Amino acid sequence: MEFLTDPWTWWIEPFTENPFMQRALAAGLLAVVCTAVVGTWVVLRGMSFLGDALAHGVLPGIAIAFVLGFSTTVGAFLAALAMVAGINLLRAHAPLPDDTSIGVLFVGFLALAVVIMSTEAAGGSGDLNRFLFGSITGVDNADLTRQFGAAIVTLGGVALFYRSFLVSTFSETQARLLGLRPRLAHALLLVLVTIAIVTSFEAVGSLLVFAFLVAPAASAALLVRRVPMIMLTAVGLGSVAVVVGLLVSYHRNTAASATMALTSVVLFLLVVTAMSIMRGLRGTRLEAVSAGGE
Repeated sequence: MEFLTDPWTWWIEPFTENPFMQRALAAGLLAVVCTAVVGTWVVLRGMSFLGDALAHGVLPGIAIAFVLGFSTTVGAFLAALAMVAGINLLRAHAPLPDDTSIGVLFVGFLALAVVIMSTEAAGGSGDLNRFLFGSITGVDNADLTRQFGAAIVTLGGVALFYRSFLVSTFSETQARLLGLRPRLAHALLLVLVTIAIVTSFEAVGSLLVFAFLVAPAASAALLVRRVPMIMLTAVGLGSVAVVVGLLVSYHRNTAASATMALTSVVLFLLVVTAMSIMRGLRGTRLEAVSAGGE
């Protein structure tokens, strides 16, 4: 119970005394800004499976870049673009539901990544755990600069195309009638999702970035109704998950990225539970009022 009995030591001191915790906090918050904002549209559009596929689809690019010795960020971005292009190609030429095409490519990309990682070249090149599970306590100023740039691009893109995203999310027909080009809006959204995933995998890992992409936005969608408020609330909940997850990891010596991701999921479950309890209480009051009226 040290977090209650000695709040300064538990909550504040880790960030004031340790530069690596300060960088980790900055990296986590920047990752949340990117993933929570675009994650709002992922949740509202029912694109969670696609988001998961993209989060895993970057792995072959990371593995190839790592083995060949060039930028893993570039490799991840190219792999994500290949995943998006493949999904659109299958959608155009295969008479299959979208989730089937996404699922096939998801498995293919993940299997390719495992095959590459199992080769002697990958085994002799070093440890890939950082790219799979993140190394937020090892980020440097260059990583933070990339994340800051991605956050600016993400926020700017959402602000610029907000009307197109909003209308096409709820009615593609209405978007076409208004000349908002919903297919282009969808493609631009996929680009923003890709940017958020690629720039966040260094911090939280490509296998865990999906938690930040979906959980805060899903929690926020249960709490508020207006889209701007959903985005703001998602950023707030994601920030709480970053702070609490980092502190739990620091004090209990657990994996930082996984602890943050788990915290975001726990927050989602708490919101679901609280909303369920509130609905139950409202139902009980309504029954009491109806019984009293009789």
